[in-house]
Amino acid sequence: MNIYISHSRYFDFKNELYKPIRESNINNLYSFFLPHENQNDSDNIERILKADLIIAEVSYPSTGQGIEIGIASVSNIPILCIYKEGSKISRSLKHTTNQLISYSNSQDLIYKITNFLVK
Repeated sequence: MNIYISHSRYFDFKNELYKPIRESNINNLYSFFLPHENQNDSDNIERILKADLIIAEVSYPSTGQGIEIGIASVSNIPILCIYKEGSKISRSLKHTTNQLISYSNSQDLIYKITNFLVK
């Protein structure tokens, strides 16, 4: 399964999102594309369109991420939105997915993503 990870640039995504995913067991079970892991962002739309699932970390507002979620939505690609407990997330996300899951820390993040993927 190819999974595209979408997120805002306005938090420490490398340590709070990328590192927990890459260091977890699910990294060995699924193919994750982390868009800012490498510097070439030019093929993100192509990667989104080839994804079987989008996991969007939506704790922080981001116009670019909104575009990515919109592309996935109109392309009928399933979207899982995850967010830190206490975050105020956009109400418009309910128009693109009914999969909204909160998490408390990195360990909880991986636990909840894993549970979603094994359903």
